[in-house]
Amino acid sequence: MGQQEKVATSLAGTVGEEISASLTSVDAELARRYPGDPGTRQPVHTVYVPADAFTATTLRAWGDQALAALDEHAPDASALAEVLGIPQELAEPVHDRVRAKLEREPVEDLRIDFEDGYGPRPDAEEDEAAARAARLVAEAYADGTAAPYMGIRMKCMEAAVRDRGIRTTDIFLTGLVRAGGLPEGLVLTLPKVTYPEQVTAFVRLLEAFEETHGLPSGRLGFEIQIETSQSILAADGTAAVARMIDAARGRATGLHYGTFDYSACVGVSPAYQASDHPAADHAKAVMQVAAAGTGVRVCDGSTNVLPVGPTQQVHDAWRLHHGLTRRALARAYYQGWDMHPGHLPTRYAAVYSFYREGLGQAASRLAAYVAKAGGDVMDEPATAKALSGYLLRGVDCGALDTAEVEALTGLTRADLDGFASPRRGGLTVTAP
Repeated sequence: MGQQEKVATSLAGTVGEEISASLTSVDAELARRYPGDPGTRQPVHTVYVPADAFTATTLRAWGDQALAALDEHAPDASALAEVLGIPQELAEPVHDRVRAKLEREPVEDLRIDFEDGYGPRPDAEEDEAAARAARLVAEAYADGTAAPYMGIRMKCMEAAVRDRGIRTTDIFLTGLVRAGGLPEGLVLTLPKVTYPEQVTAFVRLLEAFEETHGLPSGRLGFEIQIETSQSILAADGTAAVARMIDAARGRATGLHYGTFDYSACVGVSPAYQASDHPAADHAKAVMQVAAAGTGVRVCDGSTNVLPVGPTQQVHDAWRLHHGLTRRALARAYYQGWDMHPGHLPTRYAAVYSFYREGLGQAASRLAAYVAKAGGDVMDEPATAKALSGYLLRGVDCGALDTAEVEALTGLTRADLDGFASPRRGGLTVTAP
């Protein structure tokens, strides 16, 4: 035993007390503004279907069409791996899991679209479509055929369509309440937001609905769609998207990037409008920084290049979509839009290869961190949190199995939840 050190201090105890008292309001503000990730499952994509095209069989039809595309254009694991450049050692597990996913749960998040995909209609027609959407969503959740997340994209808060958007939202939500209540996976998307005041107005709409039906305050959340340059940089030079998150008063669940509206807004010609354009990268980077720590998630946009036609044309579209999805994942955009059933095979192939190829390293690093075993990488608590989140996202979407993650890390699902987020424990789906 060495000599015990003598400990001496110079400051009176009141100094620390005074400092803590002076930061009380800051502590409260940090907790309010930056609560961290909500810990719920984040879908890997959002599928948009026009309200007039949505039926009780839409989800299954998308899965069947995606499976048919695989059978026609990449009938086995080697063929799919060759088209997309997937390493051969991952070819079988990725291919098998993609097929299983398309059979079991082809769509993770469905938005019934009353905006651009639906367009202006006579009021009576949209009224009926909104009521029908509510009935079909309620029936899907009741009979177990629903996607984990479902909801609508209403028309925006701009003057020309504001009343229509409010009425459609009211009809849809009222229909759900009368059919048995709001489902846990309900999601609303507010498009073309330009000013924070439009977010404030939508919050007031949801508050009024909750008050009318005796729902808990804050029960209804929504996504903010970023489709205008003004939502990134306001006229006064501030990041308007950060003010929008604040205006949502804790109800914002996501920021969704609108590839084509945003590109057109900043003058990108149609031939170059894509989610990897520098203008898109800038917008999403601002969104990402504004949302960091708030619990609001960032979602990438879509490609409008559809995998249809002869096999070579399908393969070209698949390679493009696969590459854009992998690029987004590397940049921590874990969700994107899919516009066609033919995009589902490459969405899941990209997501599954991303998580499976990194499984071994992530698991070993996390296990070494927990065991304080050291190694060739010095990880910190923030990295352990990120590693756990990576593994959990892989499990939630079906890329990884809970058992294999537990075997490699020595950690249970509850352990991983604890590392990933103190708030974790919301809607999850355990993959087989």
